[in-house]
Amino acid sequence: MNPITISEIESIAKEKLSPVAYDYYSSGADDEITLRDNSEAYNRIHLKYRVLVDVSNRDLSTVVLGEKISLPLMIAPTAFHVLAHPEGEVAVAKAAGSEGTVMILSTLSNSNVEEVVKASQKQVWFQLYVFKDRAVTEALIRRVEAAGCKALVLTVDAPLLGRRLRDVRNKFNLPDGVSVKNLEPFMKENLPRRNDSGIAGYFADNLDPSLSWKDLDWLRSKTNLPIIVKGIICKEDAKLATENGVDGIVVSNHGGRQLDSCKATIEVLPEIAEEVKGKTTLLIDGGIRRGTDILKAVALGADAVLIGRPVVYGLAYNGEEGVKTTLNILRSELDLAMALCGCSTIRDVDRNIIAQ
Repeated sequence: MNPITISEIESIAKEKLSPVAYDYYSSGADDEITLRDNSEAYNRIHLKYRVLVDVSNRDLSTVVLGEKISLPLMIAPTAFHVLAHPEGEVAVAKAAGSEGTVMILSTLSNSNVEEVVKASQKQVWFQLYVFKDRAVTEALIRRVEAAGCKALVLTVDAPLLGRRLRDVRNKFNLPDGVSVKNLEPFMKENLPRRNDSGIAGYFADNLDPSLSWKDLDWLRSKTNLPIIVKGIICKEDAKLATENGVDGIVVSNHGGRQLDSCKATIEVLPEIAEEVKGKTTLLIDGGIRRGTDILKAVALGADAVLIGRPVVYGLAYNGEEGVKTTLNILRSELDLAMALCGCSTIRDVDRNIIAQ
């Protein structure tokens, strides 16, 4: 039976993935309160639909940082795609490009950035972690620029890794022969072997916990690419981000994988949208599993959404074609929801379709 919902794709992926890989992809921090709430919060938002509107022709496309995409959905940066499928991030890039959207490649990719950019018909952006050794970060920036990446997505919510209990119990590490490809030149391609979580050890050993707002000036001095800050969860930091001239914000709590019991991203989106008021591109991730979730996020102020777990589940289900299936399920659901709400284009989607 072919899957027709994201939950069905996840169920198939769970059967295909190793238990350790599934736990890595699906788990959240500590009691996983925020992980669950990211999705459940969408269910608490109700739509108000209008009737007798001509919706015979619909256009889901939008523009993000000057790039036209076929629907307001992009591929969030997630690590270690080879755990899901041998073609890893290359397969995801092919699917994203053929479906007309942008992929954001993780620093912790198992595929070379050059191969990923070459595989996509659309833009590829690069998600950046800042290393304690700034020379490593600078060299990585130069490499992704040369490869053709069109933006940097700076993750700011992980000075240390959140405690993901499933990874700790599994003593998570990468299988032999699987590495962080783009960091091989710096001998930082392998996770440390530990008695808890190898990825937590990698963050503690390598990433810079002193990163602060002043470092945006340093980063801007190293690149001419647009800089998007990922990990904003309150209006105070959104204000600082716009004051520091960032090109975009991702409202994100790292998929519920960092600080447990913080608010769901969709719950804080309205206050952040009000704060930035069109001053910068506004994206959101976390818990998006339905086309109606995309519609609600756009209505509440997002320019587009990012999806992570549904992509790796699609990858595990059926490689490149599985990712396409994931994207097309969400595309079809969004198209239907727009029509039923009386919206012909993404420009028609605003807070008036949210029931008060």
